[in-house]
Amino acid sequence: MINHLEKLLSLQDIDKLWELHCELMSQYGFDRLIYAFTPFRTGSGLGRLEDTLILSNHDEPYLNEFLRGGLFMHAPMVRWTAENVGACSWSWVEERVRAGLLTPPELHVLDVNHRHGVRAGYSISFIDGSSRARAGIGLCAEPGLRQSDVDEIWERNGRELMVVNAITHLRISTMPFVTAHRALTRRQREVLEWVADGKTTADIAMLMGLTIATVEKHLRLAREALDVETTAQAVLKASLQRQIFFNRSYIDGAIRSSAGNGDNFSFK
Repeated sequence: MINHLEKLLSLQDIDKLWELHCELMSQYGFDRLIYAFTPFRTGSGLGRLEDTLILSNHDEPYLNEFLRGGLFMHAPMVRWTAENVGACSWSWVEERVRAGLLTPPELHVLDVNHRHGVRAGYSISFIDGSSRARAGIGLCAEPGLRQSDVDEIWERNGRELMVVNAITHLRISTMPFVTAHRALTRRQREVLEWVADGKTTADIAMLMGLTIATVEKHLRLAREALDVETTAQAVLKASLQRQIFFNRSYIDGAIRSSAGNGDNFSFK
């Protein structure tokens, strides 16, 4: 475990970190994972899907139905994750089925899950110091394992699984990520950093050797890329996504890994 954690802490790329985590979880019997993190939670909701980083090694047909089709909004374990902190056996869902407590949309989600072999597993909801942030991971057991088998795995290895998943989440949550259709350019990041430092448009123009009109253009394009209305919102959102005041090569790597997925969220 120490060797694994050392490697986990040394990685500087979300793709490689996620691949490492999937490999380790498969050794415990969890061969399909789905992780979600948003720093833009609103009230009791999870915020917009477009602002959420999603990592998963589920197959594409399942992700099409569950995520792109919006079924996740009615998933019992997603609701549990949004409202709780800690780990929960999927037996919780079975108990609610037997008690007749699930709604028709929730039962439909279970039917879709079973059709795709998503039957047994565990979910973890991570604690976060920010009231706007929320993250969780669903660990789906490999075919052939029953929920009773998964509960036995957790009984034996629950502490290790909690620790390694929590540290993986902490690493991911500190890395730059891009969920919008367009990532910020270097110029857009630079002008937002100067705004965050309290510089005026005229100051930024002088510091960057640009005209005021060009600076205003970069700010407008940054707002559009981040899908916000004001420059203040752009600074906040770019900061929460670690797109500003971060190592340039680190950010560029995150942008490359997010490019070309065709979505406002990322499947890894």
